Amino acid sequence: MTRGRSAALLPVALVVGLALPGCGRVVEGSPTAVPPSARPASPQELEALLVTEVPSGLPRLPDDEVQPPAGAKRLEDVAGYSTDPARERAVLEEYGYLHGWERFWGRDSGPMTGIFVDQFERRAGADAYAEDLAVNKAELYGVDLGEDPPDLPASCRDLTVVEPVPEAGLTSPAAFAWCWHGVFSVAVTAVGPTVDEALAEVVAVMGRQLALLPPA
Repeated sequence: MTRGRSAALLPVALVVGLALPGCGRVVEGSPTAVPPSARPASPQELEALLVTEVPSGLPRLPDDEVQPPAGAKRLEDVAGYSTDPARERAVLEEYGYLHGWERFWGRDSGPMTGIFVDQFERRAGADAYAEDLAVNKAELYGVDLGEDPPDLPASCRDLTVVEPVPEAGLTSPAAFAWCWHGVFSVAVTAVGPTVDEALAEVVAVMGRQLALLPPA
């Protein structure tokens, strides 16, 4: 199951995908070492931890100009993007999904950057969620997934797409990265003039975002 976006302002190429494949695997793990008081207790508190600018200098897209709207995400929002919301909700609950926030930068056409930060009850859920999203996207575009990429932390996976994949809605070079950091899953994606520029944007934004989150 893959979440899609069809807004004129937001090309499908930018989609990271916030729906799980519905694998239903058991996710176990002890709670994070970060005290509960140090974690965001709502999407609005999580928003305060998101990056506000990107290295490319692209302008922020208002949340309501993205369809579905960006901004705050709750379990029911993410489950609703699936073709089987009930099953999706069950998987997300198993993973301990709490809430998330999305933010995008770009213009009507051309380069765009997006970031997705989601918070879970425990680290194992955040790790499993990030991994599932990465595997889904690699299968969608038919490319190999990078494990422990050299320019990103060991908890990350990345993917680059050089040639368009029109049948999957990708018409420009793009780069993606998925990382887990404590109870957070972070995804960054960029569509750029070249795959190198897109990847540089993703790496820089991911580094800034991980540095803003509470220690793992």
